[in-house]
Amino acid sequence: MSPKPGNESATLTPLAGRSRRWYSLRLEYDSSRTRSPWWTPILSVVLALLLCAVFIAANGMSPLVVYEKMFRGAFGTSYGFTETMVKAIPLLLCGLGIAVAYRISVWNIGAEGQLTVGAMAATAVTIYFPDLSSFWSITLMLVFGTAAGALWGLMTAVPRTHFGVNELITSLMLNYVALLALDYVVFGPWKDPKGFNFPGSPMFTAAQSLPVLGSTRLHIGLVFGLVAVLVYYLMIRFTRWGYELRLIGANPTAARYAGIHIKKHIIIVMLISGGLAGIAGMAEVSGVTHKLMQGISPGYGYTAIIVAWLAKLNPLGLIVTSILFGGLIVGGYSVQTIGLPSSISEMLQGAILFFLIAGDMIHRFRIRRSA
Repeated sequence: MSPKPGNESATLTPLAGRSRRWYSLRLEYDSSRTRSPWWTPILSVVLALLLCAVFIAANGMSPLVVYEKMFRGAFGTSYGFTETMVKAIPLLLCGLGIAVAYRISVWNIGAEGQLTVGAMAATAVTIYFPDLSSFWSITLMLVFGTAAGALWGLMTAVPRTHFGVNELITSLMLNYVALLALDYVVFGPWKDPKGFNFPGSPMFTAAQSLPVLGSTRLHIGLVFGLVAVLVYYLMIRFTRWGYELRLIGANPTAARYAGIHIKKHIIIVMLISGGLAGIAGMAEVSGVTHKLMQGISPGYGYTAIIVAWLAKLNPLGLIVTSILFGGLIVGGYSVQTIGLPSSISEMLQGAILFFLIAGDMIHRFRIRRSA
């Protein structure tokens, strides 16, 4: 029997209590979630190891054997550990410089060029002032290397602040300018006449070389890095300048309304960032190679980007990640004895960066439920 007109509501009332509410899921991007969880870097390393294990197994080798070989080569002996620390020094200094710039979202990827010009400026002291005492040689090399790296960083900061040029482009292009300048001096005016036509400067004297620990190659450049990290921590945590950097990084608009001169801070952090990379270059030529030569850096400036990002700009994290990546480099050399190329360390670095970026991006998405 059909209901009478006007009584539809009375007919539907008994079913209202049993009605179901259906929900749909949607994916939303939340730009305010800029800080990923603390465990993201750890998970990135684990996933990178698992991914690279697939390629190692496809090459017919056991991933466990390869990873054990890398670990023993980097940390299993006193020689391996000191070599790891030698590699960690430029990574720590360059990574710290990059972290300072990242604090206010300035993307400095020019540490490779800044390291190179720092090494060139330090070498200039040995060529034009060869008879200085050890104290004055090391002091001037440190000053010249820091100043050259800072100047190279300034060449990125000024176009950004005054002309709005993206610092990614300028810092990257300046890397190639620095490498070409290095080729010019080692093949030209600074070429060692006694070097059997090898492109490089004359060997440094004992007065021009950094002191080392015992019979190892571990030099006091490590002290430079640790002191720089300590100063960075104190400045960021306990000074007004550090507070302003943290405010700019968190909310540039609020910092601008608070009267903070953002352009001035960009110039300052790029001077510091370039100067630290310049110190790394000085330490590399004076403490490791003892001469300026082609390919003075095997990519420390680029690897330091991953070091800073993996550490989440944390001072203690920078020390840990620089040692980790120093171990990857040394461990890559050790697996050559079992038939694998040393480039496996570069594969691991790339995989870590991939998962790190992926983790940061995924963290910004939220799954929401709507009726």
